[in-house]
Amino acid sequence: MKAIIKHEMPGRMRVHFDKRRFSFREADALQYYLQESDGIEKAVVYERTADAIVYYSCTREELLNIIRRYSPEQVTAPESFFESSSRELNARYHERIVMNIAWHYGKKLFLPMPIRTVFTCAKAIRYAWRGIRTIPEKKLKVELLDAVAIGASILTGDHTTASSVMFLLDIGDDLEEWTHKQCVDDLARQMSLNIKQVWKVIDGTETLADADDINIGDSVVVRMGNIIPFDGAVISGDAMVNQASMTGEAIPVKKEEGTCVFAGTVVEEGEITVRVTAVSGSGRFDKIVRMIEESEKLKSGLESKAEGLADGLVPYTFAGTALTYLFSRNLTKAVSVLMVDFSCALKLAMPISVLSAIREAGEHGITVKGGRFLEAVSEADIAVFDKTGTLTKAQPTVKDVISFNGEDKDELLREAACLEEHFPHSIANAVVSAAEERGLDHDEFHTRVDYIVAHGISSTIDGVRALIGSYHFIFEDEGVDIPESERERFERLPDEYSHLYYAKNGSLSAVILIEDPIRKDAKAAIDMLHAAGLKQIVMMTGDSKKTAAKIAGEVGVDEYHAEVLPEDKAGFVERSKQAGNKVIMIGDGINDSPALSTADAGIAIADGAEIARQIADITISSDDLLSIVTLKELSDSLMDRIRFNYRAIVGFNTGLIILGLIGVLPPSMSALLHNTSTIMIGLKSTTKLLGTQ
Repeated sequence: MKAIIKHEMPGRMRVHFDKRRFSFREADALQYYLQESDGIEKAVVYERTADAIVYYSCTREELLNIIRRYSPEQVTAPESFFESSSRELNARYHERIVMNIAWHYGKKLFLPMPIRTVFTCAKAIRYAWRGIRTIPEKKLKVELLDAVAIGASILTGDHTTASSVMFLLDIGDDLEEWTHKQCVDDLARQMSLNIKQVWKVIDGTETLADADDINIGDSVVVRMGNIIPFDGAVISGDAMVNQASMTGEAIPVKKEEGTCVFAGTVVEEGEITVRVTAVSGSGRFDKIVRMIEESEKLKSGLESKAEGLADGLVPYTFAGTALTYLFSRNLTKAVSVLMVDFSCALKLAMPISVLSAIREAGEHGITVKGGRFLEAVSEADIAVFDKTGTLTKAQPTVKDVISFNGEDKDELLREAACLEEHFPHSIANAVVSAAEERGLDHDEFHTRVDYIVAHGISSTIDGVRALIGSYHFIFEDEGVDIPESERERFERLPDEYSHLYYAKNGSLSAVILIEDPIRKDAKAAIDMLHAAGLKQIVMMTGDSKKTAAKIAGEVGVDEYHAEVLPEDKAGFVERSKQAGNKVIMIGDGINDSPALSTADAGIAIADGAEIARQIADITISSDDLLSIVTLKELSDSLMDRIRFNYRAIVGFNTGLIILGLIGVLPPSMSALLHNTSTIMIGLKSTTKLLGTQ
């Protein structure tokens, strides 16, 4: 497609494409093409002008080649990308607000007063009905207050004030709805699936395949700890499936042959083979949006209190209006009080503050599933960190393989990789990566693979039982023997590495030495969290006491617990909560899932197990522990904003009521100042808490 450079500066170029305007789908397709191209950091496409602003790190000539190659017919963006786009939503609300403003001021210029009065009275019927519908609830609500205020203005002949109040209420409703939908859509996009490969069953054999190549009718295997990638029907196996991402209910549900499963749910136990009935782009995004909108998790405690207070103040506004008229016999003063209430601003500003904070967190690579989790982070006393893959690097490496049965170390690594590739964990990934780097082909040559959480894996290779896992699993649970001739060498294994044990036929075959260095930002993150107000930072790991002590000393945690099981981590979190503490848990593995669920806020690290990311309340997508510090700062700033909004709303509106009582402000000015301040506070609540990136 032809394009013209309209403006450029180093690293930035504005390009106009040879069209009068783009359709929403065309603009989204171009957006996808640009942002998926190497060397482009960011792209913004404007459908109204057919322009695109591109921020790039490649050379200028490379960028021009990318633009020249663009052809709408050849771009195949996934349907889920179009499904989750907010472009049409933004255009619709932008147009609605512009038309509302144009109509309000246009009718003042072009319509005579009698006709404007008819329009005002007709529109007031809608607000009257909204107020009347709340009466059966036997509770005075803000909708009824709005209806009475508008009605009082019309009855006193002040149609201009009634029209202005309804106009400002309309604008406020549109802004609140627009911001809410935009924030919810952004959150849903962050929670949407990003699965690239799945285990496809072809003629009874499992093959690793691209998720985009899966069609309806194909069969895929999903094992413990993995996200179910597609809607489908179980054709074999059984599993306990966590469906919180769809239903909001964290209690796992048993799935067996003949039952249906849904994309985005997680296998907590067992293994199932699923025949695919719907691929990506078939409504999953809408399901997530509905789940978010229906979930009470979006509300923080402060937000809920503020909204409850909003409706609770309505009776006092009515009482103040009645008393004002009773003592002054001045209807104008009474209506001035009626025009001002605290509830509109409280109910607008608080939800927008929370949703905007969630959206801003997303811009920092942090997915937050509800406002109450930001509140929990802000109020946290204790932070519990997992060690492997959290305080240590997310990509540990295999340093060496030591054979204890005389077999070639490459062959032993090949077998270990064949078992480990089925289960997502940083240590398993290290083994698989090491085999790939050494060119060791590890096609499926074992039987069913069983995973025991926080322990290891068992299977059968060439008729021989094979085990791989922790010291506790291999030697204490399974009773594996160490060859007598190798005991001395076993005792001399270096302590600076983590050890992964591989055994066959009841005897130790190999020890894989894993280099698991501390993240370079771990100590800085711990120090900054201490400075931010956390009283106690704890490290918990299934690793040996010697290794745990070394890591704990280097990163500066207050205490550590070694050789712990998943239930030990969850138990520590539960005991800390019962002692009156707010606890956050940071982890990355399947074995962290119980503690993540138990904590006031569970935080999963980017490269961790899918079940950890799905169960967690917050997910850090950046490979940077300082993101947790950013999360803490964002949470504290949000709570400060909510408190400030509350004080500002109560203070300003109290002032308006006093000025109305003493006759300084007429009802029209009270209504204008009240509604304008409500919108201004709402807009202020959408601004960044931490500034621009």
